[in-house]
Amino acid sequence: MTTPDITLYTVGTPNGVKISIVLEELGIPYKAREISFKDEEQKQPWFLKINPNGRIPAITDHSRGDFHVFESGAIMIYLCEHYDPEGKLLPKDSDLRSQVIQWIMFQMGGLGPMQGQAGHFNRYAPEKIPYAIKRYTDETKRLYSVLNGALEGKEYLVGNKYTLADAISFPWVRVHFLSGVSSIDEFPNLKAWVARISARPAVQKGLNVPTPDKFQEFLDNPEKLDEFVKNAQNSFKWKSTDEK
Repeated sequence: MTTPDITLYTVGTPNGVKISIVLEELGIPYKAREISFKDEEQKQPWFLKINPNGRIPAITDHSRGDFHVFESGAIMIYLCEHYDPEGKLLPKDSDLRSQVIQWIMFQMGGLGPMQGQAGHFNRYAPEKIPYAIKRYTDETKRLYSVLNGALEGKEYLVGNKYTLADAISFPWVRVHFLSGVSSIDEFPNLKAWVARISARPAVQKGLNVPTPDKFQEFLDNPEKLDEFVKNAQNSFKWKSTDEK
């Protein structure tokens, strides 16, 4: 197996910490390069060569000819294919592997986009649109119910073992409060799953990359969340998706 030499381009968002968590879980050496949203660094030509979509996270694998990978799900699979020979996070068994990939697609196509929109319309949109807030908040809760049902009688989603299936959705569910879902008490299996994953040492390390975990601070001090949102609205001057 090639000795890894990886640069992670990231910010401490749910999408960003997915990758630092996986890197920490697999014990892969890496350097974290924080991208400045305020300066729209993700839109600069040098970064667009790494990720033409102009989003974080992305990686460059210097040990494999400066190979670039973007999209968080694709990065997670790439890391396991090259640096997880034991199938710790992506099982070698074809059926279990398929199940893990299904949950990856669930997060990438469902939970991430829907919860992201819920967060935008609840917290950041320049005007409150009740229909959009309700639509995306309700869909986020529906997706939580899917996860809650899948976790019935289990500690983890696939093979009752911690895998990418868990690692990819956990960073989103833990920040449910950003998206109009103030509590996940109605989803007891999901709530226990979040606590279980949060207790993993590698997860705690990953959550604090590239900067200390601000979301835990918001959980402990809700008033700081309102301050953060106001600053974000002023700094980023939120634009529509087509403009961003």
